[in-house]
Amino acid sequence: MVDALRPFRHPAFFYRGDTEFLAGVIPYLCEGLDRGEPAAVAVPGPNLRLIEKALAGRADAVRLIDMERAGRNPGAILPSVLHAFAGAHPGPVRIVAEPIWAGRSGSEYPACVVHEALVNHAFAGRDLAVLCPYDVGELPPPVLADAERTHPELWGLAGPFRSARFNPDGVLADFTRPLEPPPGAVERGFDLGQLASLRGFAEIWAARHGLRRPRRDDFALAIAELTTNSVLYGGGTGVLRLWAEPAQVIGEVTDTGTITEPLAGRIPPPATTLGGRGLLLVNRLADLVRTYWIPGRTITRIHFTR
Repeated sequence: MVDALRPFRHPAFFYRGDTEFLAGVIPYLCEGLDRGEPAAVAVPGPNLRLIEKALAGRADAVRLIDMERAGRNPGAILPSVLHAFAGAHPGPVRIVAEPIWAGRSGSEYPACVVHEALVNHAFAGRDLAVLCPYDVGELPPPVLADAERTHPELWGLAGPFRSARFNPDGVLADFTRPLEPPPGAVERGFDLGQLASLRGFAEIWAARHGLRRPRRDDFALAIAELTTNSVLYGGGTGVLRLWAEPAQVIGEVTDTGTITEPLAGRIPPPATTLGGRGLLLVNRLADLVRTYWIPGRTITRIHFTR
């Protein structure tokens, strides 16, 4: 896999504190700017402000993105941040992307790791560098160990070196195993005949559980897209489950389809292609999307914050 990635580079940068962060990120960005390469930074707000200040007069030449907003759903980072910027520039591109930070929730973290694994597949062979900072002073050792599995090279005070643990496909297998929904979830089976009623059903249920417009409309639309995908591509039938947690409402769609393209919903299809945009829309609407699969069973779970 490492050789297949060339000339694509996807290093994890292990840093401790603001000084080390800037010592690694700023030279990386400035080297690219000196070569005339388009550059973008997508990191949490505090680190974004550090970079903007350190770049001084060169900050206007870099696309600055608050990852806490643009990447609130890790499934949206590839289409809405990385691919959106890289796709606009055919030549060499440099990006700093920090999808994992100490404030990420336990529900978000698995989706972040899956994102990091999929980056390797999404850009293999592309003349692109995506540097991913990891704060070793704030993140626990298991997170850093996962970073070694999702990045072919590691950067730190000792300099760059290849990761002996690089295994993105193994990560995908570990983090995409189905989870059972909690007891008490509302459940409805469906096929083509029930599709038309499910969007209204989801909207009414979400309203009863405190999700306000316009997010309630987004939730109902996402449910409609997922259930339609199940009928079209997931065996013709499925099961919809809905439940509420203190801060969010959650919808889950299970069908008998088998995921054959892990990048579905992450990379926009060509403009001339009909269909293939439903999962992309779901990733852009939801606050969190988690997909689990085994042969003959696919589960997609969406979270919306109340």
